[in-house]
Formats: sequence, C-alpha cells, structure tokens
Amino acid sequence: MEKILPQVYDQYIKALMNISQAITSDLFIEDLLKLIVMVTAKVTDSAICSLWMIDEDEKPPMIKLKATQAIAPEYVKDRALYLNEGVVGYVATTKKTLLIRDVLKNRRFKEKEMARKLGLVSMMGIPLMLKDDRVIGVLNCFTSTPHDFSETEVNLVTAVSNQAALAILNAELMVKTKVIQEELETRKIVDRAKEVLMLRRNLKVEEAYRWIQKKSMNSRKSIRQVAEAVLLSDELYSD
Repeated sequence: MEKILPQVYDQYIKALMNISQAITSDLFIEDLLKLIVMVTAKVTDSAICSLWMIDEDEKPPMIKLKATQAIAPEYVKDRALYLNEGVVGYVATTKKTLLIRDVLKNRRFKEKEMARKLGLVSMMGIPLMLKDDRVIGVLNCFTSTPHDFSETEVNLVTAVSNQAALAILNAELMVKTKVIQEELETRKIVDRAKEVLMLRRNLKVEEAYRWIQKKSMNSRKSIRQVAEAVLLSDELYSD
C-alpha cells in the first residue's frame, strides 16, 4: 500500500475542508468553480486545472469549460464539446477516471497543438459524481513534466471532485430557490398593484394587468418596478 506523506495528507485535509466549507456558503456559482480549480491546482501542483460542466439545456447536451486557474489565452477561451468528443467527453460518458502519461501520444486527446504551446504533458481526468451516480462535469489536472499519477493523487482529486459536485449542486439549488422566491414575491407585488388599480381606476383584473404591462414597456422598467411604483403612489395618496 502506498504511504501518504504527512505534508501530502495535510494538503489533502485542507483541500477537502475548503470545498466542504463552500457547500454551505453563499458563493456565486462562478466564484465556487474558481475556488475548486484553485484548490485542486494547488494541492496537486498542476500546471493547469480545469473544470468542465455538462449543459443539459443544449440539444444534444454539451460539456463546457467553466473554470480554470490558467492564464494562457489559448486555454481560457470559450470552449465546448459534444459528449462523444475528446478526453473530457470520454470521462463524462464512461464515468471513469482517465490517466494519460503523454497527451501528445494519446489518440483521445484532440488538442495536441495547444498542449505543445502550453507545455502540457500528463493528464488526470476525474468525473464530478453525485450520490445518485450522475455525472455533472469533469475535473482535469495537467502537469508540465511526465508524471505517473499515484493512487494517493487519484484518491485525493476524486474526493475533491465528489465534494465539488455536491458544492456545485448546492449552489445551483440555492440559485433556483432564490429565483423562485423572487418570482413569488414579484407575483405578490403585482397582484397587490392590480388590486390598487382596480380600486383607483375602476379596472377589471385583465385591464389592470395590461395597464402594468404597457407602463413597463413604455418606461423600459420591469413589471415588478412598475408594480412597486403603483404601490408607493397608493401609499402617498392614502397618506
């Protein structure tokens, strides 16, 4: 069995702690993804660490580069792949870790010219797995020298990836919850504004809503902003 050095074990714990803290944080999803790649790159001493996310809204689904700590413009530009393309697609669809000692000699690795420019040699690709065995993305680590990834390194990045998947899911649920809450609050405000218009202007329900819509279009304000203005005006009128 491979022996884990104390300093490696310490890095392992710190990495998991950083990601674990993010699970209960209110970080925006973009900041969370950046944190994940920064932590992973640091703990694995990677030349480039990148995080790809599957976009189910695309038809067919695609996997897109969402975060990297790399500063090279060749790597950080907008990139997207179909799930049957490249090493990223392979990891996502097979749900298996992929270790490559030399990306320039691997048939699955398609971006060989970019690898030459950036001096990338070895690669480890880990699927971001949820507890229901669903893959939501892929975490890649590249080295600038030939490297045989150890069992400890694979276990570390796998643990980080699993924690990262949970943190990302949590962040997405928080965003969705906030959107739903805002929609419900907007609906309440609009309904109250319609009641005011029905009372003050003797309008029917449909007419009151069309009045708000027209004001929204003419003023280039949101329906919520117009409704809030109606309620404020009514408060002032009542006073």
